[in-house]
Amino acid sequence: MFDVVVIGGGPSGATAAEDLARLGRKVAMIDRDGRIKPCGGAIPPRLIEDFYIPDSQIIARIKTARMVSPTQRKVDIPIEDGFVGMVDRKDFDPFLRARAIEAGAQCFTGTFLRIKRDGEGTHVVYRDKESGNEVELATKLIIGADGARSKVAKAEVPGGDKIPYVIAYHEIIEAPKAGPNYDPKRCDVIYDGAISPDFYGWIFPHGASASVGMGTGIEGVDLKKATADLRASAGLENCKTLRREGAPIPLRPMDRWDNGVDVVLAGDAAGVVAPSSGEGIYYAMVGGLVAATAASACLETGRAKNLQLARKLFMREHKSVFKVLGAMQNAYYRSDERRERFVSLCHDIDVQKLTFEAYMNKRLVKARPMAHLKIGMKNLAHLTRIISETRV
Repeated sequence: MFDVVVIGGGPSGATAAEDLARLGRKVAMIDRDGRIKPCGGAIPPRLIEDFYIPDSQIIARIKTARMVSPTQRKVDIPIEDGFVGMVDRKDFDPFLRARAIEAGAQCFTGTFLRIKRDGEGTHVVYRDKESGNEVELATKLIIGADGARSKVAKAEVPGGDKIPYVIAYHEIIEAPKAGPNYDPKRCDVIYDGAISPDFYGWIFPHGASASVGMGTGIEGVDLKKATADLRASAGLENCKTLRREGAPIPLRPMDRWDNGVDVVLAGDAAGVVAPSSGEGIYYAMVGGLVAATAASACLETGRAKNLQLARKLFMREHKSVFKVLGAMQNAYYRSDERRERFVSLCHDIDVQKLTFEAYMNKRLVKARPMAHLKIGMKNLAHLTRIISETRV
């Protein structure tokens, strides 16, 4: 009998399993293994510090972010007093799973099938990868960390089958030599409807390799062609392709994360990916941490209501950031004209400083009220076309 079975061994599930194991709980983690999620791999300094990520996992240190508009206008935003770390998910996820196992979690490799409840209790049923047989694990609680389109969420939590998402696709290529179109210390974010009609494209350095991709929530968009077009526009079409990956990315947190009995969600399964940026690793790991806290409280008290703590703790700290980012996406991602104005807004030094202070620290910066007022006025001016983008 396990105290908790964690379904999914990505950043969220591995973090939850490690934390529970360190608290002395008997934990199982089920992971499919061999699957690499498409991900730009950016992690802020706060993640590195809060979750004790060693230098060996940081494959690149980004010092500049370049915003590219539909008309190919480029705005370079320096990252002052720090850097954005880059990880490769093919190495980062196994590192987190290994750390959970080292803490005492038991890892099982296979595919989750269903949750079974009967007179003997609750069991998680999965198909073992090596034998192909169905295996049952008896447990008191379950953490569903099985990603967007979560089977656990769909079966157990109201609204779990209706999470809005975009499809992300990227290609990992051999990194080219540094030049005008590629800098190993710069992330390029491309706001161009020809690449993505409702999200964005990206070129993120990964040391010896690079991630080139895009996302969209619109059906019928040819993701591979859009990525090929992006590579061609950046002069990367002749770089060797190392691997290709695609997966859904949720667009907003679910209204409920637990079933009120014995299941709580974490990470992408709960919808915790930042709007507008699609950033998910940090929020996934925080989601795993709060799910572990909620599960531990439930085990300690026997009160299923404590499973609600996961969402409450997460939203208490991050709701404001998600709200602002969601509003920004709704305002500026609707058309190329608005994307052009958004990149124009990125010229503003106050926007640059506040954006990266918020990104690095994972909270809205309140220290400069006049800067917030100026940004609000400029934002309104751009959206109402009082300011012409050609003036910037």
